Amino acid sequence: MANREHDRRDSGSRSPRDKSGHLKRKLNEMPEDVKRALEDRGLRADYNARPAYQRNDYLSWIIRAKMPLTRTKRLNQMLEELETGGVYMRMDHPASKK
Repeated sequence: MANREHDRRDSGSRSPRDKSGHLKRKLNEMPEDVKRALEDRGLRADYNARPAYQRNDYLSWIIRAKMPLTRTKRLNQMLEELETGGVYMRMDHPASKK
């Protein structure tokens, strides 16, 4: 078994973890268009009230879009979910319910 663990570490198949064993995710910087959209719609406080993982997931999801139309749709979905409250990535999120 020790050999299997060693092989997995060498192959890079394990996700990076911090000292506590929690998965580390790349923190995404907020693009200017996203920042502007949040401010224009008055949703910056709603965005900031979400847990850090959700804020980072939203940004990652929007940034990863390859087509401009897809990016716009994803941005609009995030804005609508923040405006409505109680929803995160089309799933119930009671903690953010308005």
